[in-house]
Amino acid sequence: MIAISSIGIATVTYFRPTIKRLGVSYGFIVATVASGTALLIMNPSNIVHTCLSGLFYVTVVSIVTIATHVRARRMGTLPVARDE
Repeated sequence: MIAISSIGIATVTYFRPTIKRLGVSYGFIVATVASGTALLIMNPSNIVHTCLSGLFYVTVVSIVTIATHVRARRMGTLPVARDE
């Protein structure tokens, strides 16, 4: 359920990027990895399937989220952090 929600928020964020949505998207990535780790600890017999599914998920959603971040900065939608 967390992973499906994460894919949904990453998609919405791609089309309507905001700082808050990007933060939520990154949070969902972390929550999905944490829940996958917990499932793996509780049921280690499915380690290969769980790891491959998790790796695929993290790769796809991270690419979409990072692409959104870069795209939004180029469009000027998000503020650029300044080192002071």
